[in-house]
Amino acid sequence: MTATPECNFAGQLVKRLGPSSYLIDAATGEVIYPSDLPRLISCTGAAFLSTGLTKGDRVIIGCNLSPSSCVAYLGAIYAGLVAVPVEDRALKASGDVLIRETRARAVWTEKDLPLEWLSENSIPHLHGYLAERTSETISPSGCAEDDLAALVATSGSTGVPRFVMVSHQNLMANTEAILRSQHLRDDERAMLILPLNYCFGASVLHTHLYRGGGVVFDRRFMFPDKVLRAIDKHGCTTFAGVPTVYNILLHRSNIRSIPIPSLRRFLQAGGALAPERIREMQAAVPTAKFYVMYGQTEATARISCLSPEHLDEKLGSVGPPLDNLTVRIVDEVERDLPKGEVGEILVRGPSVSTGYLNDSEESRRVFKDGWLHTGDLGHLDEDGYIWIHGRKGAFLKMRGVRVSFAEVEATVGAIPGIYECAASAVPHEEVGEALVLWVVPEQGAQDIAEQVRRSLPVHWNCKSIKIVSEIPKTPHGKISLSSLRGE
Repeated sequence: MTATPECNFAGQLVKRLGPSSYLIDAATGEVIYPSDLPRLISCTGAAFLSTGLTKGDRVIIGCNLSPSSCVAYLGAIYAGLVAVPVEDRALKASGDVLIRETRARAVWTEKDLPLEWLSENSIPHLHGYLAERTSETISPSGCAEDDLAALVATSGSTGVPRFVMVSHQNLMANTEAILRSQHLRDDERAMLILPLNYCFGASVLHTHLYRGGGVVFDRRFMFPDKVLRAIDKHGCTTFAGVPTVYNILLHRSNIRSIPIPSLRRFLQAGGALAPERIREMQAAVPTAKFYVMYGQTEATARISCLSPEHLDEKLGSVGPPLDNLTVRIVDEVERDLPKGEVGEILVRGPSVSTGYLNDSEESRRVFKDGWLHTGDLGHLDEDGYIWIHGRKGAFLKMRGVRVSFAEVEATVGAIPGIYECAASAVPHEEVGEALVLWVVPEQGAQDIAEQVRRSLPVHWNCKSIKIVSEIPKTPHGKISLSSLRGE
């Protein structure tokens, strides 16, 4: 396939930037003006290449909610490199493992972080605005549609996540379909509180810049009223959040009294938000339309969108597929099911990625004959709208982030004094789903429940910890969750 600059996603994004394409840090007041943004992205790409990197090399981008992270991420893709966005804290905890897993040739961070493992890997550590190092600009690298643009993690938790291989075509197709589904205009300005290494956060960035709009970054959502006031101050038109975010806005903020007249739309994905909470959001800010969406990293970002015009009649649905995707509902042997019957959701189209990095077996299982096997259970109604019923896979979503039970069990099992652990999930109003843990302590271990709570990652919400003498197993040696739940 011929490589051309027109197939470079970041190159096309830069071409579409307009007079509204500001990048603003709400916390610090930093502003990148539309007149300067294309040059910064191009110079950043040139600076990456000046270190000896060549097209297709992978660059880990230590992401924060900041304009500089955005510029580094887009600059890498613009130069034909493969961006690997990860959280800064993941670099500190397990950066050497990430380097081995992704075979990255360089690391970028916002600040000059002390990363001891870098010297062992002999790769360059770049930081800050790279455009300050060079005045050279470059044209976007020529790319084929199926060239990799990014490796995107499917989990925001600690340790080594699974990386999805996302191409330039995937990004272009999904971004353009989202634009059509949300009716974005060229004067939009998104309030972004979601991390750039999360496909939902990245998609908000992509769509608003690609349409010629701008983005306001705000990392202060632990003080939600500050974010609401920043929406008003900066004239934001879009706010995006996972269910946890909306529950916090409804119960721990003054959203009903802080004016945000510029806001046109709320975007919600990352798990199910209770219909009554959607109604409360509509009542709290009646001037903003509410979009419910469904997606997966394996499909680049969005799979479906329920438009506000159909919210009343289809409340509880996640909408029809985007206009360039096809959805099937199948049974265990992959036979198509009639409308109304529940089965696994399969997705096909140009935004479905080619597979997982370094995991050909799982790629063949999940990406079969061009169809993404989502692991989600649902049905299609007579109008072609998707209704989600649950998940087939052994994972849960907390604050919109998918975490596998295997990872939870391994994390808890590694705590001193723990013999064995089993994990399950229960619905939780604020975080979507919360953990329930069954723990078998080692003989003589004390205060195990408190030790477990202190050791869990801060973004894991635990509903209860049950101390048991043993964990029942199936005849095949697997944990019998049905037996545990019956206790």
